[in-house]
Amino acid sequence: MIEELITRCLKEDIGEGDHSSLACVPKDAKGKAHLLVKESGVIAGVELAEQIFSQFDETLKFTRLIEDGTRVDIGDIVFEVEGSSKSILSTERLVLNFMQRMSGIATLTRKMVDLIVHTDTILLDTRKTTPGIRYVEKWAVRIGGGANHRFGLYDMVMLKDNHIDYAGGLIEAVERTKKYLSENKKDLKIEVEVRNIGELDKALSVSGVDRIMLDNFTPAELAEALKKIPKHIETEASGGITDETIASYAETGVQYISSGALTHSAGSLDMSLKAKYEF
Repeated sequence: MIEELITRCLKEDIGEGDHSSLACVPKDAKGKAHLLVKESGVIAGVELAEQIFSQFDETLKFTRLIEDGTRVDIGDIVFEVEGSSKSILSTERLVLNFMQRMSGIATLTRKMVDLIVHTDTILLDTRKTTPGIRYVEKWAVRIGGGANHRFGLYDMVMLKDNHIDYAGGLIEAVERTKKYLSENKKDLKIEVEVRNIGELDKALSVSGVDRIMLDNFTPAELAEALKKIPKHIETEASGGITDETIASYAETGVQYISSGALTHSAGSLDMSLKAKYEF
């Protein structure tokens, strides 16, 4: 998946050729460059950067100085790359785009994880990702200390409000799902979203539910709801949870907290690739 992504992204950026480099840089020019951090945060994408350089030009020499998941400060040098000046120039922007995005996600994730580190709650991402680069963004969440929810629509059944409404009700949705999985010989977990105690009671009245997502509950409501849920059913809180409230949710004892903000609201960490040329 990553190889295909790199190939597609390089094609998007370079097209028929990097004419800026082809026009003015001598064919055999060699150079060095290093990644300079210009904003404090958590670095992510070093491994991906190495793969981009190697996939484009296997003769480039890549030296890691700081590993993924490390906290960095302004002025830190993350890696050095050496070899063909044209190759470095042609891959520079793709490396920076990915690393800035991934580091922004990792930094926000680490901030949220640190707020609940005193609990056993696990922070999850969602499918609210940028189309085409979901794997990279979820990779960044893991680097930041979070965990991944389902990757796509195919690796877990998640019955949300719209599914339940279209199915004619929560119980109907779960029963049809169990029948579907049985008939198609699929071994997938079933998660059900509930919006209130009434829906929670319905979810608890039917067998086969592996996880219950309590959506837009307050911490107090969540604490009361958790008392009703048997230990064999996983629990997840979601909906409008911020850095100001996440600790109070985690302190209820809920097993998971999912946050779309980890990917859809993360900014980019400022950094640049500084080059030195040796003609």
